[in-house]
Amino acid sequence: MAETVLDYEAEAAHYDRTRGGVPRAGAAAEAVLRLVPPGARTLLDLACGTGLVTERLTRPGLRVYGADAAHAMLRVADGRVPGRVVRSDARRLPLPDASVDAVGAVWLLHLVPFAAEIVTEAARVLRPGGVLVATVDKDAAHDVGSDIDEILRPHRSAAAASDRADLITGHAAAHGLEPAPGTHFTGYGQGATPRDTVRKLRAGYFASWFPGDPATAETLVAALAALPDQDRPRAEPRYRLACFVRRG
Repeated sequence: MAETVLDYEAEAAHYDRTRGGVPRAGAAAEAVLRLVPPGARTLLDLACGTGLVTERLTRPGLRVYGADAAHAMLRVADGRVPGRVVRSDARRLPLPDASVDAVGAVWLLHLVPFAAEIVTEAARVLRPGGVLVATVDKDAAHDVGSDIDEILRPHRSAAAASDRADLITGHAAAHGLEPAPGTHFTGYGQGATPRDTVRKLRAGYFASWFPGDPATAETLVAALAALPDQDRPRAEPRYRLACFVRRG
């Protein structure tokens, strides 16, 4: 899989506005909390970004922390969850073994070619009975059967996705994490438009499934530009949230 070309240092200033904002963040947080055991006391939100989801992961008795690799993202997040965010690579967390009750990885594993290492590290820091909650099959969720998808679908490769559910399940099993029932949530505000899809294609937002061949990209751009209703959002995606429990 190609690594994403997005610069999350530069993205921080407008990240929330362009990713569905509070409605999407609230839906994600509610879904995560549905899968976190009632007795959990600590949750680590990996790739917490601006902390918009992190600050909504609240319920009595649960203390939430965030980790991200991007300085600019963390500056925003620290304003939302002061003193509870840290700059860290998700593969090398500054935590002892068996130290947290839950780890969240929302919209992370599809971005990186080292998803297996992230799962390994999550398993290390989880206490027995703790859970890893992660979005899987993220790119597939964006195929809502629209006219945009009819153009993009032949160029999407599920085999290239680093967050394929079967792959993540295999990584988890290798490190003592057993699958448990998951859930879904809606990506509010993320219905695609043809015009914005062209912008994202050119900006490299689809690096996880599109290799960036210039000739193919321009063919897709031309087809997308010919669609009607250039600024009308199509249906919103439904994200899949998987859950894995640390064996005791």
